[in-house]
Amino acid sequence: ADVGADLVGKVEQSIPEDDPRNPAVIADLVGDNVGDCAARGADLFESIAAEVISAMILGGTLARKSSLENSAGFVLFPLVVHSMDLIVSAIGFMAIRPTANGSSGRPEDPMSLLKKGYTLSVVLASLGFTAACRIMLYTEAAPGAWVNFAGCGLVGIATAYAFVFITQYYTDYKFAPVRKVAEACTTGHGTNVIAGVALGLESTALPVLVISAAVISAYWLGRTSGLQDDLGVPTGGLFGTAVATMGMLSTAVYVLTMDVFGPIADNAGGIVEMSQQPEHVREVTDLLDAVGNTTKATTKGFAIGSAALACFLLFSAFMDECSAFSGVPFTSVDIAVPEVFVGGLLGAMLVFLFSSMACMAVGRSAQEVVNEVRRQFAERPGIMSFQEKPDYARCVSIVAKSALREMVLPGVTVVAAPIVVGVGFKLLGDASQQPLLGARAVAGMLMFATVTGILMALFLNTAGGAWDNAKKYIEQGAHGGKNSEAHKASVTGDTVGDPFKDTAGPSLHVLIKLLSTVTLVMCPLFL
Repeated sequence: ADVGADLVGKVEQSIPEDDPRNPAVIADLVGDNVGDCAARGADLFESIAAEVISAMILGGTLARKSSLENSAGFVLFPLVVHSMDLIVSAIGFMAIRPTANGSSGRPEDPMSLLKKGYTLSVVLASLGFTAACRIMLYTEAAPGAWVNFAGCGLVGIATAYAFVFITQYYTDYKFAPVRKVAEACTTGHGTNVIAGVALGLESTALPVLVISAAVISAYWLGRTSGLQDDLGVPTGGLFGTAVATMGMLSTAVYVLTMDVFGPIADNAGGIVEMSQQPEHVREVTDLLDAVGNTTKATTKGFAIGSAALACFLLFSAFMDECSAFSGVPFTSVDIAVPEVFVGGLLGAMLVFLFSSMACMAVGRSAQEVVNEVRRQFAERPGIMSFQEKPDYARCVSIVAKSALREMVLPGVTVVAAPIVVGVGFKLLGDASQQPLLGARAVAGMLMFATVTGILMALFLNTAGGAWDNAKKYIEQGAHGGKNSEAHKASVTGDTVGDPFKDTAGPSLHVLIKLLSTVTLVMCPLFL
């Protein structure tokens, strides 16, 4: 809807964004609500559900292996943490108070206000998390273990905080990366696209370093907690990683709220444009919309970080399940085995194939919208002079039907791929007398798909957000402002970025978690 509205409205008819004469304008605004409110909520719900279930199972297993006197605290700990999230996030919301900025009387930057509230939530979450660790994870068998687990939680909280600032740096036009993309618009459409792709590729480095440091730190903090089994083997490593994931998600309510801020601001801008308010009102909503683009990108970064940690837990659960069902220890994945390496290649390929399907789906759907909008402009010339009302419902109907239809093939592919690989290599393993070959090949697929999916999602999400905010930066007067050649180039970048940041990127979060879930549920088939 967004792509179709921009291509015909802005580029062909030269009418402003969210102009009521554009037949696709309502579909565009509805799409913002559906994609960035409902969809992101479902995405984070899936991460939190996977993390809670994995952590409760790991907590119970840890208590049993370490012969702890009270396992209830370890099992119920995730539920307490997420209940606390509601409280600390609510206090963070209430702390958001606009203030006049110095003698000029201009309002404070909205992003600064949101970050102040988030910082307060993070501080309260850190204190609450530490207290919860002391109360629920203290055990006589290892009196200092709760301190290590509190450290794991703080690692997770710090990871979430780092993601917020890294994403803001790469997608907010106050910083150099987006301004460089905007500057590239002055030399044409192609250089803008090149600059955006380069920024997206660069933006994968810092988040991956942060995730890597978080996983290793949390694992070793848990492993050195002092909890051991009967043979003296440390047992707290994986639970430490689970606690770090809880820490990262301990401010999920606030982060999700920042995400919903985006479509609210975008819809407000649409209402302002449709009701023909003065220009200064639209300037305010454009500022809020630009902040909303940054908060949406922030939530996507947060979502992929939490998905990465959740998938690490699910991957460990898959290996444990294979060991339990087969009676054969399955503790490592050897990619030097050709079948495992091929499974990994197929997993990496699946990420690119899925992204291609998502982008092509947007392209086909956008073509339908473009044709419908052109038809309405051609058959009802009174629309441009406000004498006729466009048929908004027709575009909404086209987009809704197209979205449902186009997602069938990608969805079936994701569910079927691990089953086909697992069963296929199981049969090959049976024929060549290689036990667990199917499970090992699927584990390779899962590992490579998770790693590739994280990188691809970071690239797509950040590049799309940067293109969008480069356009907003130019619309505020930079490089010639609205209707300049640079602005036309920025619209092209924004149009390319829409399927990146709103379709392919976010859907990869779901892809890697769904792969983990399907392999876990279907594990007995591969043995």
